[in-house]
Amino acid sequence: MVSERAQEEHFEEGTAGEEDDQFLDPNDVIIEVGDDGDQPMDEDEEGPLEGEADESIVYEDNSTQHFPNHNGSVFAISTHPTAPIAASGGEDDLGYIWDITTGDELVKLTGHTDSVTSTAFSADGELVATGGMDGKVRIWRRVGKEHWRTWEFLTELSGPDEVMWLRWHPKGNVLLAGSNDTTVWLWQLPSGNTMQVFAGHMGPVTCGDFTPDGKRIITADGEGTLIFWDPRSPTPVFKLTPTDARFALDGITSLAVNPASTLAVVGGASGGVRVVSLNKGDVVGALAGHKEGESVEAVEFVELATPGPLTGGAAPASGGVVVTGATDGKACIWDLSTMRLRATLEHGDAVISLHHLPPPKAHLIVSASVDRVLRTWDARTGALVREHKGHQGPILGAALGLGGGVVVSAGDDGVCLVFPTE
Repeated sequence: MVSERAQEEHFEEGTAGEEDDQFLDPNDVIIEVGDDGDQPMDEDEEGPLEGEADESIVYEDNSTQHFPNHNGSVFAISTHPTAPIAASGGEDDLGYIWDITTGDELVKLTGHTDSVTSTAFSADGELVATGGMDGKVRIWRRVGKEHWRTWEFLTELSGPDEVMWLRWHPKGNVLLAGSNDTTVWLWQLPSGNTMQVFAGHMGPVTCGDFTPDGKRIITADGEGTLIFWDPRSPTPVFKLTPTDARFALDGITSLAVNPASTLAVVGGASGGVRVVSLNKGDVVGALAGHKEGESVEAVEFVELATPGPLTGGAAPASGGVVVTGATDGKACIWDLSTMRLRATLEHGDAVISLHHLPPPKAHLIVSASVDRVLRTWDARTGALVREHKGHQGPILGAALGLGGGVVVSAGDDGVCLVFPTE
């Protein structure tokens, strides 16, 4: 999915430059430089050709650090649970572990023979996994206890045809992977033993995760089937398919589970969103806020611990507020106690990921978009807190680091950037 999206965005790059117009005001020009044959700035929206800098364009950049080592689009980014490091993966078949405070490369993660589309640190931060379009999952382990600068290759896991996503168990060294060949794989680390291969999907397994309590697994596919699993059994706890008219989503593109592990919110390829009770195994709501035909690319629960003017009857403990982001450029904030739309957040192009900050800033959410910009919002009011600019192409991934203090982004322009979230 990532690679398809990246290919589509290569064709859109010419139109994704509309943001640039906002900070080029002819009235701001103090000194006029002699004409050297360049086209005027505002017509030169396509940006420099790959590999060469075009100094006639002024890009706004409020990032605090950048990592430019990838040779090609960066598809994946993840951050360490406690240390100031990130793991990125790209079109150049490489992963890197790098320091988000200095931008320095720490480790080159080699061994893939196709694009690295997933990276993930384990819950304790001692292991990092990379997943690729070559079907390989490669695991690296921290060396020693002194610092986070030295990592060694541990093992390669095989099984999937092409890795769609990776998720570590919230407490233990157990890794989950979705494949484009309809299978889902579960491995125990550091042994690398296969614990389970889940079969039952009809199409590429586009998204999945452990429930926050770590007791169950939820996965969904491009044909529209959602399956809830007990990790110890290859037989589903329940399955929802598009044959149930209430669950017809034209393929599932994103999902999230609330902190209490009782509800899942599922986003579809044509703009539909469904709320599913994990206790009942049934659809309990439909949220209609995105443009029909536009894919819901991100779902994120927000815990509004501090009561705000819009909190209504939502109980923070039950994960009563969810945000959905789609290719229509909107992020919609929903109150699940009433199934009503609370606020709509706007981007100039597809919203590709959403990230909530941990307490005490749990009311803040960061959105990342193909429009080259990340934005921090107050989910209580829908107010924009901060804009993060610096990418010269679509943003393909993002992750929060340093306890939510920074957001790290991965770009189609081959660069990773670091921004303060507030």
